[in-house]
Amino acid sequence: MKNRLIMLASLLAVGGCSTQQPEPQNIDNINFIAFGDGGYSVEYPKQKHIDKALSKQEFIEEERKDWLEDYRPIAEFDHAPIHVYPDTKIATEKSGATPVGLAMAKLCDIRPCDFAIQLGDNIYPDGADADDGKDDQKRMNDLILAPLQPLFSQDPNLVVYSALGNHDWKSSRKGVALQTKWMKTQPNFHMDDRGYYSYKIGGAGQDVEFFVLDTNMLLAGQTFYEVPLLPDGSEQDETTAMEKGIAELEDIEPHEGPVNNEDKVQLTWLEDGLAKSTAKWKIVYGHHILWSIGGTKYSEGHVLRKLLLPSLCQFADAYIAGHEHDLELLTDDCSTILGDSNKPKLPLIISGAASKMRGKHTPFAEQQEKLYGQMDLVWSKSFTWGFSHMELDNHKNMLKVEFYSTPRLGNGELIKEQVFTFSRRNQ
Repeated sequence: MKNRLIMLASLLAVGGCSTQQPEPQNIDNINFIAFGDGGYSVEYPKQKHIDKALSKQEFIEEERKDWLEDYRPIAEFDHAPIHVYPDTKIATEKSGATPVGLAMAKLCDIRPCDFAIQLGDNIYPDGADADDGKDDQKRMNDLILAPLQPLFSQDPNLVVYSALGNHDWKSSRKGVALQTKWMKTQPNFHMDDRGYYSYKIGGAGQDVEFFVLDTNMLLAGQTFYEVPLLPDGSEQDETTAMEKGIAELEDIEPHEGPVNNEDKVQLTWLEDGLAKSTAKWKIVYGHHILWSIGGTKYSEGHVLRKLLLPSLCQFADAYIAGHEHDLELLTDDCSTILGDSNKPKLPLIISGAASKMRGKHTPFAEQQEKLYGQMDLVWSKSFTWGFSHMELDNHKNMLKVEFYSTPRLGNGELIKEQVFTFSRRNQ
């Protein structure tokens, strides 16, 4: 609780508005949990699962078919736990949102959790304002609030600082506005109207400034192609794929397109904010990944690395994302940006397993490390539900990253997976 009191006393610059700097305090560590892609429930299925209802066996066979089409080893095939709707044979994947919420509460009962960060895709499958006849207030209560009630019951003052994901943008700009408006009514959530913002936590000289991105907005301002992998898991040349007619232009819905250069405004805001920040620690988070080994998000990663790495490599201590429904830890040595540099590697933390799970693409992961010497896969766990806990150690100037999972049977058991430490990059 003492961290919470320090946090409340020294919360600065939420949404870019600053307050008077607090007086220096005793050195204290800063602890938080990070979870993403938690807004899935079987009560809010994808339309295709209604239009094309599948039995349990048919559902698994479709998963197997997709697995093989992506050139993944059949020996590694797995799938999420299956939910069959009562009194039917209709199947879909189970949600891990409630078990993950229980597991996070168990951790925060024994470890400090000063606040939490939510990494987008807070509402599946189509965000608020979805054309499904369901009430949006109930939708947000069910998908965003309900799974986290064990945390809030345990600590009514816990604040979750949320980001937007691609599913939050799915329906309309009205849907995004409905979510940000809903969060304003919730004492345990924060998100700015424009979808990106910064905030500081911690005592003067021992603080952290977070920069929260709307990465969907950034991607919507770019033109890029989804290119299928080659059978060995390596990336196919985009020009060759276009000549073959197999490169697909990324589908950006009209409502997602940037208005008044808002994507460029956000990038400038990030670059200036990181460069001018006086915080001891600087951490950036958003929904989409920069690197990953899932095998389906690499085109987006190419785009975001070009946009974000110049600033992140220079100033940030870590980048945290969701989007991949797994747990991953990677690093980028920033050699493509900084050349030979004494700066430590940039940690890239993926914590997107808060309600859905996905498999690793082993051949793709191997090919990525061969092709890109600057990237290193440190650890990953696929086909799991889980989250991460981080500590900014102001005594040792170290970032500690811990990964946790919870079993498929859904009891919310807390399982500690791995622990990693990184030096503060800007000493």
